[in-house]
Amino acid sequence: MLPILITGKSGRMGQAVAAAVEADPGTCIAATHDAGENLDDAVKVAHCIIDFTIHSFSATLIEAALRHKVALVMGTTGHSDSELALIFAAAKQIPIVRAPNFSVGVNTLFWLTRHAARILKQDTFDIEVTEMHHRHKIDAPSGTARRLLEIINEETETSYNEDVAHGRLGNIGPRKDREIGMHTLRGGDVVGDHTVIFAADGERVELTHKASSRMTFATGSVRAARWLEGKAPGLYDMQDVLDLK
Repeated sequence: MLPILITGKSGRMGQAVAAAVEADPGTCIAATHDAGENLDDAVKVAHCIIDFTIHSFSATLIEAALRHKVALVMGTTGHSDSELALIFAAAKQIPIVRAPNFSVGVNTLFWLTRHAARILKQDTFDIEVTEMHHRHKIDAPSGTARRLLEIINEETETSYNEDVAHGRLGNIGPRKDREIGMHTLRGGDVVGDHTVIFAADGERVELTHKASSRMTFATGSVRAARWLEGKAPGLYDMQDVLDLK
């Protein structure tokens, strides 16, 4: 069985990952970790780490993973450019699956969005993205929404910094031709809703994924951990794990 370290064991995702590991006959919990506990002791008994904590912990976690040459599954979002640089550098020495969302359904949404953007051209269809999460989520837009926008940017040759409009307020004038709208909602206990809208005169296409349980993300992360066994150092994502590339 694959021995896994679960970080953030007392958090909602940590608890979900623990349940997913216990339900998978090919994996076991080697150790768990929470803030204030000894990280090295936990890392050295594991073959893979599954992390859904906070971005400010990533540097410490990566250092420990590199010391012990342990594979890493990262579901944490909100990384700064400098934190991302650490992840990219670490992937030259250990195998890492980093994904904004480990749900099989969401990764299907990524694939569908890419192909829809190729068909529903921006000269006819306006593109908007919406996401909603629980009231405790600290980063916006969500990592999943950010990845959807990146896919759209790639396919439409637009820029996240120059062409994405984060909400609208006041007398802003008509919609710009290359504009992509991004709208963030927060409230209640929503696990995660994401919609990509392609709107033209006379018709509209909407691609939506709604998560009602964190187990979808937890189960996907365990699948990624098992997929990493024996993999060479490198930075992978769930599109690799699901063979969608």
